Amino acid sequence: MKPVLSSLEWFSHRSPKGDIGLACGVLLLLSILIVPMPTVLLDLGLAASFMTAVLTLMVAMFLQRPLDFSSFPSLLLLTTLLRLSLNVATARLILAHGNEGPLAAGHVVAAFGGFLMGGDIAIGGVVFIMLLIVNFIVITKGSSRIAEVSARFSLDAMPGKQMAIDADLSSGVIDEATAGIRRSELEAESNFYGAMDGAAKFVRGDAIAALIITVINIVGGLIIGLVKSGMTVADSIATFTTLTIGDGLASQVPSLLVSTAAGIVVSKGSTDGGMSNVLFRQMAIKPKPLGVTAGAGAVLALMPGIPALPFLAVAGLAAGGAWLRARRIDVQATTPESQRPPEDASHAISTIDNVRVELGYGLLSLAGEDGSKLPEQIRSLRRAVASDLGFVLPAIRIQDNLDLGPNEYQLFIKDIAAGKGELRPIMLLAIDTTGKASDLAGEPTIDPTFGLPARWIEPALREQAVARNCTVVDPTSVLTTHLTELLKDNISELLSYAETQKLLSQQPMDQQKLVSDLVPNSISVGGLQRVLQALLAESVSIRDLPAILEAVQEACSLSSKGVVSVVAHVRSRLARQISDRHTGPSGFIPIISVSANWEDAFAEALVGPSDDRQLALPQTKLHEFIDRVRAVVDTAMETGEAPVLLTSVNIRFHVHAVVERIRPGIPVLAHTEIHRRSRIKVVGTI
Repeated sequence: MKPVLSSLEWFSHRSPKGDIGLACGVLLLLSILIVPMPTVLLDLGLAASFMTAVLTLMVAMFLQRPLDFSSFPSLLLLTTLLRLSLNVATARLILAHGNEGPLAAGHVVAAFGGFLMGGDIAIGGVVFIMLLIVNFIVITKGSSRIAEVSARFSLDAMPGKQMAIDADLSSGVIDEATAGIRRSELEAESNFYGAMDGAAKFVRGDAIAALIITVINIVGGLIIGLVKSGMTVADSIATFTTLTIGDGLASQVPSLLVSTAAGIVVSKGSTDGGMSNVLFRQMAIKPKPLGVTAGAGAVLALMPGIPALPFLAVAGLAAGGAWLRARRIDVQATTPESQRPPEDASHAISTIDNVRVELGYGLLSLAGEDGSKLPEQIRSLRRAVASDLGFVLPAIRIQDNLDLGPNEYQLFIKDIAAGKGELRPIMLLAIDTTGKASDLAGEPTIDPTFGLPARWIEPALREQAVARNCTVVDPTSVLTTHLTELLKDNISELLSYAETQKLLSQQPMDQQKLVSDLVPNSISVGGLQRVLQALLAESVSIRDLPAILEAVQEACSLSSKGVVSVVAHVRSRLARQISDRHTGPSGFIPIISVSANWEDAFAEALVGPSDDRQLALPQTKLHEFIDRVRAVVDTAMETGEAPVLLTSVNIRFHVHAVVERIRPGIPVLAHTEIHRRSRIKVVGTI
């Protein structure tokens, strides 16, 4: 087939008269509708129609993707015109010379009519009607419907695909040339499915026209044979019916082949590879379906009245296929690691789990049994973090580790151990929130999350523990709470470059102009990633990403290119969100203010360029400040408040860097981050 296609392609591209030849060919087809055609040329045309249909079907079968046959709609139109022209020409010869014998419309029509009729007009007529029904109702109608649905879905998906291309271009994933190629392919795909939707109507109209012409040939031939040629009724019916059915068969078989090819092309969709490879790979990939099929065939063969040999033969083929597939899977499963392909090993080495939970064998029941709570609680954790911070955590992997103790677990962030603990699967953990050791009966321990004294108790002691103001949690909740706190502490590390690109591409259509103006003209994707990481590191939600992008654009327009200055500007724009997060149950924000003396001390200790200033506070001053922070914060927390440190915007970043090391849970806000409508209450001063 390839030499034929190559020759056609060479002719259409290299021959200077290729376009003229095609135009003349179309005019010749149209002239057949008017000018009588000799039987020799008619036989040649019918043979060409038949072979063109076969070639079209074979190209569709070996097609890798639909766009590789983008000329198919035009080909459908031309082949339909060819069949209709030949149908009209044969009808003219049948009606004009049908009384002269079976060769009146040429040898091809006579051969098809004689082959299908088999000497019996009734059987031949019934078979021909069945062929018309199959082509018209099943193949043609199905192909038309698939083409219509494919065109509609392709058109609906076009804006989303265009947005994805623009997002990739804006983020620097692809260059302008690649974006142009992808846009051209998207436009070609949309035009192809739209053209296929229209071309399918030609195929359906061809089937209807063939049916009408068949009826006209039979009725008109009967009348002409009786009135003009003086034939008997039996001779007239036999002659004209045979010629009409031969003509219909010569046109319907190519039509059936082309309709099947159209259905294959539009139903192929996005699957890669030829149809034979796709079907065999997807239907025979598992041995179990083949084995069940073989068993069903054997059962049918044993039923009374059913011939055993055909079903046993098919069952044997299915059983052989199942055995071969099962053997191949076993060979792959038992291949030693040393004989595995080296690229698999390198892929495994280069893969890092963002978040991983390793369990000792005594804790596998928390994750492996039906109804286990750990996977569901982890899913709930991911949903909660996405709702709270606007960032979907990567998948959390759970696996066993025989090196751990039976009741131990270990948590990893980026393949680095971040925490560990020990659980008692059938017991409950009673935590004394006052920080004092409880005298409950049980095994004393330390809560792995907050370091508070606790005891593992029997489930029957739950009410007694609650009566003593203890927090009682099950082992799964202990692990999930520990994991939650670790993720909050390390959330910024999980926002990768790819995730930042994904967040940008998921912005609605009305925000894509802002994204394209901002990235990479004002800031790179990496720079924006660092800004978002800085916000997440202090538990500032990035759900309102459009507001953050607008603030970043404002900061960049003010010549603030440093991450610290950009983050400060963004935080001031998110003052309402930040203030609301730290407003207590009483409706106030409890603040600990930093005195003017300490403000001046920090400001004077900043050295270096404006975009990368460093704190050079003397050690004695630094220790004095740390001691003062501890004392004031502890005093405020003893009253039940959850205070925040309030300082000026110029030193907020550096004060937070100091406070984070001694009191990680204490937020540090700038004056510009307190919304004008928020109410504050001073609970201490440093």
